[in-house]
Amino acid sequence: MKITKDTTLEKVLEIKEGKGVLTKHNVPCVGCPMAQMEMNVLKLRDICKMYGIDLNSLLKDLNKLKI
Repeated sequence: MKITKDTTLEKVLEIKEGKGVLTKHNVPCVGCPMAQMEMNVLKLRDICKMYGIDLNSLLKDLNKLKI
């Protein structure tokens, strides 16, 4: 599975080290109670746009993980 800009937060968190990569990139949704209710619809591109996170760098790191 390749992780893309359209991958949901829920799918990334199913990956063994996905949470660690999100934390490294300062994705605030990991610990946000509101995000817990929307993880199946929050897409990486939208999260990066909202919080000024470099999408390409995040995708590069996520796609290095063994899925």
